Amino acid sequence: MDYSGAPGGSYMNNLIGTLLAIFGNVLVSISLTIQKYSHVMLAGTKDQRSFYWTKTWWFGFIFTFIGEGANFVSYAFAPLTLVAPLNAVSILTSSILGFLFLREKSKPKEFAKNYGLTFLGYLLTVGGTYLFVSFGPNSHEKLKAENIVKHIVGWPVLLYLLLEIITFCLLLYFYKQHNADYLVIILLLVALLGSVTVITVKAVSGMLVLTVEGTMQLNYPIFSVMFVCMVASVVFQSRFLSQACKLHDSSLIASMNYILSTFFAVVAGAIFYLEFNHEDVLHICMYVLGSLLCFLGVFLITKNRKRAKIFEPYVTMDMANGVPTIHDKGLAVQPDFNGSFSYGTLVNNNGVAPATLPANLEQSPVSCRANDGQFDLKED
Repeated sequence: MDYSGAPGGSYMNNLIGTLLAIFGNVLVSISLTIQKYSHVMLAGTKDQRSFYWTKTWWFGFIFTFIGEGANFVSYAFAPLTLVAPLNAVSILTSSILGFLFLREKSKPKEFAKNYGLTFLGYLLTVGGTYLFVSFGPNSHEKLKAENIVKHIVGWPVLLYLLLEIITFCLLLYFYKQHNADYLVIILLLVALLGSVTVITVKAVSGMLVLTVEGTMQLNYPIFSVMFVCMVASVVFQSRFLSQACKLHDSSLIASMNYILSTFFAVVAGAIFYLEFNHEDVLHICMYVLGSLLCFLGVFLITKNRKRAKIFEPYVTMDMANGVPTIHDKGLAVQPDFNGSFSYGTLVNNNGVAPATLPANLEQSPVSCRANDGQFDLKED
């Protein structure tokens, strides 16, 4: 295997990859919050334009593209087991942005009581990130096509892929045939697909970087195979995540998906790319400790998110036509489900005060009853 033998070169590659991953995750969180802001502002006006016609939304989209590009390139420089857990940075940044822009003002004592665990989660996430970055794998392999093929035909990788395929098929069978739409089952499907995604993303990213540096890798069949597997795994992973968001609370999905996906990504990196082969026991233990602290931190950050309130329809009178109308104000002003976070923020809008009606429209609750073609109003 072709590893970057010089310790300085390996350290520099890790540093570049880590900084790119942190930058990408922070930028994605900012961009998604900008897009959410665009949706909210558009819904609060009489502007009938779709969200993709607004400059703010496109500004956020460009940030997303740049951030995801930085994440993609980071896999070519740093070990997979370093880049994958850094998704905690995105959750941390999203939560902080939510506090800064979407939280209502409250007294310090009440704020500390309600969100003390969240800030503890911040500290644990930052500390855990420092530990696994400092003690994570330091050797970096140049991902030439020949090296990737050697990894694939090795018996540990073949055994791992076989077990993963069997597990995935069993989970998919229970999910489809027995309607086992439990969150754990869906997120395990996502995590298993995610392990394939990170393996292929690292391979494709590494070969593209080597090609840009002057060593052509795109004419090897393994590049096409990895690229197709990458696209397919991302598509199906997104579909399962979408199903999970429709059935379960988004805050719970955030923490569980991060934990499961990171675990399987680290296992994939250890087996497929042999990233822990040159590490001693102390470094591995400190890396595991840092990862566990990140898991606990992410769990605490998302722990006290409020659940969505169930929509209760109400009836008002159409003043012009005298016709009762059932209003559904539960529709989201953005692609956000369960009243929880989306578009890069971990904060829901449950704390926002409801809009008040103008004085000339405020009236006592009424019930309407048809009587000989006319409507009689009766106070409850």
